[in-house]
Amino acid sequence: MATLIINVSDLESVKARLDAAFRGEPQGCAYSFNSEESLLSMLTPNRWAIVKALLGSGPLGVRELARRVGRDVKGVHTDTQRMVLCGLIDKTDDGKLLLPYDEVRVDLHCQAAA
Repeated sequence: MATLIINVSDLESVKARLDAAFRGEPQGCAYSFNSEESLLSMLTPNRWAIVKALLGSGPLGVRELARRVGRDVKGVHTDTQRMVLCGLIDKTDDGKLLLPYDEVRVDLHCQAAA
């Protein structure tokens, strides 16, 4: 089962993971945002529904995706374009949308200030 972990990481943490990957150390699949605000801004409830609909589905056209999430095509197109531009979902050569994972986990932490 392929799992994507969406998290918040600073630039140094991302660089450290890349360095480890170049050394051949497995890193798993991760997508990192630079702040909690940017993660929450991107993963709105409507976009989260798109993520869930794409999981394990294979490539889908915008119309079929809109049907599956119960929204209008224009709104789904706008949301998916934004997600494609930031690299969260893929677009195939024939224009279909793809999230090639079976599971997505969002890793978001908050703790009291020291």
